Amino acid sequence: MQPKSSTTINRNACDTQPNSPYQKPRKTILKMPKNLPPLTALRAFAMAGRYESFKVAAENLNVSPGAISQHIKNLEARLGIALFDRSNRVIRLTAKGAEYLRGVQAAFDLINGATKAVTEDVRSGKIVISTMPSFASQWLVPRLGRFHQRHPQIDIHVDTATHLVRFESDHVDLAIRHGLGHYQGLYSERLFTVEMVVVCSPSLIGKAGKPGDVADLAKFPLLHEAERLDWSLWFRAHGFDDVDCSRGPSFGDDTSLVHAAISGQGMALVRDFLVIDHMAQGRLVSPMEVRWPSKFAYYCVFPEQGLRSPKIRAFRAWLHDEIRGNGGG
Repeated sequence: MQPKSSTTINRNACDTQPNSPYQKPRKTILKMPKNLPPLTALRAFAMAGRYESFKVAAENLNVSPGAISQHIKNLEARLGIALFDRSNRVIRLTAKGAEYLRGVQAAFDLINGATKAVTEDVRSGKIVISTMPSFASQWLVPRLGRFHQRHPQIDIHVDTATHLVRFESDHVDLAIRHGLGHYQGLYSERLFTVEMVVVCSPSLIGKAGKPGDVADLAKFPLLHEAERLDWSLWFRAHGFDDVDCSRGPSFGDDTSLVHAAISGQGMALVRDFLVIDHMAQGRLVSPMEVRWPSKFAYYCVFPEQGLRSPKIRAFRAWLHDEIRGNGGG
């Protein structure tokens, strides 16, 4: 019988041996850069720079304008540069300030993106859609019931706005915009192209009769958008440069313009998708089959990481089904 070995292992001694099984792994200590400004000052600068207003920045961050001003002064002193020009109670970013804002905002976007990525599973039941009020009320909202039937686990929040959004800081998942599709740094896919179509109430045709040709439209009351440009451009596109189409009421949004046409106030020139449902239900008619193709289209826009998001994929698939007429229900 072999005697037990009296040999003892000195673990501390073996720690210095390069191939020892007891060697402790070396810890890598990450050191934060010592010259980073305080996060609160950077947030104040990012908000003040975005709006070029200490007052608006203060309202968004729930602090006083004086606190924003002090953060900016401390940040300027730390950096040794002027971030804003201050004159006549108006502030404007300096060239250096604008350059710094781009970098700071990009850093905040990265932080927000990383935070969103790791919490995606927790908040996968909600998707925030930003779009124009007219598109929301006339096309998107009436169809959302079919999305809820298909995806009852996903809640939709529709944020109506006319300005371009910052996806991370505005907490928006996806936007639907009208334009040429060129959105730098973002993924965009065309949903559908629009045409301008003339519409009016059936009662208006019943009273005045149908126009015989394009020029006859000028004899009817014309309803205008806010800039009062569409009718003159439309007549010019069809070869009528001398038609006086300056008279008639104007409206600040497409929804009001469409409702004015429904109530029989005059002829409206609108994007076709806004009136598809109204025409199908007989509230509006098109007095002539003359359309005006537009180079602009509606696009689905979002940051590229959204391509990996299950809820964004689900919403995009539903959008395309609706556009193809396969929504069902």
